[in-house]
Amino acid sequence: MDDPDGYAHSELARRRRHEKAVALARYAWDRRIAAEELAALDEATLRRFARAAGVHPPSSRATWDATVELLERKQEWAERNPRRDEAARTHPEERIMWVKPPVPGW
Repeated sequence: MDDPDGYAHSELARRRRHEKAVALARYAWDRRIAAEELAALDEATLRRFARAAGVHPPSSRATWDATVELLERKQEWAERNPRRDEAARTHPEERIMWVKPPVPGW
């Protein structure tokens, strides 16, 4: 479908992508999911992840890339400010729902 008005590159579209990325990053952060782990999830899992976060699944990779960038920045900030309440993870036990631990060898 053509985008004659260039909506995907409009200020409104950028703002909505950012809002969605913030919500997704918050959800991932609270579950102790690292940026690289989120980036490695397949498309089907990312759609389920977005729905679980209460967000309509993004239609472009740009939103996921922004989410990964936000998580990286948050991790850097948290390493500098470990005692701040905002550095805490509220649902780390839910990480296993999204990032599976490696299966140990025999």
